[in-house]
Amino acid sequence: MKKKLEMPIIVLVVVIITVIVTMVMMNQNRTNVDPNLDSADSSAEADSSGEIENSEMEENKMYATINGEKLEIQLEDNATAVALAKMLPLELTMSDLNSNEKYVNLDGPLPVNSYEPGRVEAGDVMLYGDDCLVIFYESFDTEYSYTKIGHIDGLPELGDGDVVVEFGAE
Repeated sequence: MKKKLEMPIIVLVVVIITVIVTMVMMNQNRTNVDPNLDSADSSAEADSSGEIENSEMEENKMYATINGEKLEIQLEDNATAVALAKMLPLELTMSDLNSNEKYVNLDGPLPVNSYEPGRVEAGDVMLYGDDCLVIFYESFDTEYSYTKIGHIDGLPELGDGDVVVEFGAE
């Protein structure tokens, strides 16, 4: 009786191990996918540098309306800018941090291609992590990593408190 039970148990153990190994390998493949590529977007194609070739992106312009003033955002050619544009229109209350930036945590992650810029310029629109949208209103040196989305020329004084920013496209 003992010999008859050994074989099915061995087969069961082998099957369980195979399933576990397969799941681990599938998960590793999923985490090795380039997060800068948006597979759901057939209108934008990324090259090996993560830049986007997208005629639709060039035709559309993104704006931020702050304190009633409509300001053009000069967008970067990347998957992050494309993903943000797909979320428009947005009205976001952005909080102050360090008296140099306004930020808001988005409802979900955006594609990232972060780097250490060394210096952030007033008017830079960046993504910190994968879901924190930031508008910098002061220039400063930094060691933090960001994904650049764009830049706003002529950004008005934003003050120390919260500010409501309406993001839209035309």
